[in-house]
Amino acid sequence: MTLRELQEQVRHFAQERDWEQFHDPKNLSMALAGEAGELLEIFQWLTPAQSTAVMDNATQAEAVRHELADVLAYLLRLADVLQVDLAAALRTKMDLNARRYPVDRARGRSNKYDAYEN
Repeated sequence: MTLRELQEQVRHFAQERDWEQFHDPKNLSMALAGEAGELLEIFQWLTPAQSTAVMDNATQAEAVRHELADVLAYLLRLADVLQVDLAAALRTKMDLNARRYPVDRARGRSNKYDAYEN
């Protein structure tokens, strides 16, 4: 299924329930942040090793999948409302990041891009 098809599915879901009236950019961005917070909550207080192994626990794995799906649904819906082509936006951003984080200077480093600029 493509991003566009997923976006249409989420739009149809909202339309069937007459939720479009609530789906303005402010509300959708807040809902997206809230769902991202719920994802963060799963990992809160875990050690790095525990967070890496979170998918080994069936209950935690299901919670992670659900929260990731919620984040994606709100992201798709927000992009739909704002008429943003997510695939094109990601390609553009990856091109920008490739320039900001050249492999020869960024490999193995976690610095922000301005640390690599001359």
